[in-house]
Amino acid sequence: MADGDVGGAGGAGGVGGAGHVRQRPGGLPAPYEPPELLSDVPGSFTWRVLHERHPSLIARVREATPYDARRNRALDALLEEIEGVMAPPEDSAHDRDLWESWDRGHLGRRWDEVPFLWAESYFYRRLLSAVGYFEPGPWRGVDPFEPFKQAELAGEAVDEELRELDALADVPTGERDQALILRALWGNRADLVFRISAGPDLADREAGLVADDSALLWSLAGTGRVCLVADNAGSELLPDLVLIDHLLHARGTGQVILHVKPLPYYVSDATVTDVLACLRRMAAAGGEAGRVADRLRAAVGADRLVLRAHAFSCAPLPYREMPAGMRDDFASASLTIMKGDLNYRRLVGDRAWPHTTPFAEATAYFPGPVAALRTLKSEVAVGLTGGTVEALERTGRPWLTTGTHALIQARA
Repeated sequence: MADGDVGGAGGAGGVGGAGHVRQRPGGLPAPYEPPELLSDVPGSFTWRVLHERHPSLIARVREATPYDARRNRALDALLEEIEGVMAPPEDSAHDRDLWESWDRGHLGRRWDEVPFLWAESYFYRRLLSAVGYFEPGPWRGVDPFEPFKQAELAGEAVDEELRELDALADVPTGERDQALILRALWGNRADLVFRISAGPDLADREAGLVADDSALLWSLAGTGRVCLVADNAGSELLPDLVLIDHLLHARGTGQVILHVKPLPYYVSDATVTDVLACLRRMAAAGGEAGRVADRLRAAVGADRLVLRAHAFSCAPLPYREMPAGMRDDFASASLTIMKGDLNYRRLVGDRAWPHTTPFAEATAYFPGPVAALRTLKSEVAVGLTGGTVEALERTGRPWLTTGTHALIQARA
């Protein structure tokens, strides 16, 4: 799929049309599902991720950590493999059965012939294997992305932004709602990282929204249970934790379940270790940031903040295929908030959706109310009005993959 193919399908006459139906076995109608995104068109966004971004990442991992000769040979082998056929997990791999259960006939095919979501996820699993993350020995459990995470979290900009929390402490709850939800939304934008401002910056953020269901989101976030599925560590996870504290401390939410990755994934995806690092960073900053950290630590001790690290969080599959335990978590919540681009792709399906497909239609399978906070960094987007898509296309500038636009979407 070439760059812009999905965007070009965004009008009412997009790929297949949102009103089309297919047939389930037995003749029952099912919603139209467009084709999954692949990486087989040279020059396309997905092709560049596979053939340019991933090799570049391997080089950065090498530079950041002095791996031994065996680990470097394994990285060389992975670099060569992603240009050809996808090999299965090692015979001795602890998770071989799990990945084979997630396989949909993809292993043994060319990497660029496999659905983009599956190939991209499997790349990170294979990268962990190459650096010895799973093997007995000195490299076991060593996060290859830790140097990047530490550098970001230790940056002086984070000190300044944490100090700005002091100015929010006495802001009325309703105003704080909007500031904190936008802060969490834009948290992984390098040029907007962790900024909480009720001035022009706030207006700029609102102007960058292509969809805004924030009022519905807050109406769904009741006093029962809220699930938040995290995206990145560091300067994105910090505002997520502040948002969780706001739910528990100011909004009266009874319990928040925070889903993180069980393994280092997608460079900076948050793990339990990253949550603890953020709490320490906030505590060291003192002031309101320190008080937030203290409240969150107490919330963990009282089971008001519960951490989950489910294996399916690293699966190469959409949430439509989630296992029963995860489904029960989401079904029990008054609201599940999905953070970030990867979670959005897994939520609606990593497919060539017409951008006007209703968000409620694409998420109809989900077992409870759900919201998405996401900056646009891939070709998947639903729930936009025809006018919005046309206006974005008229600019002639890319908007789907650059992180310059964002959305807040929700459905009851």
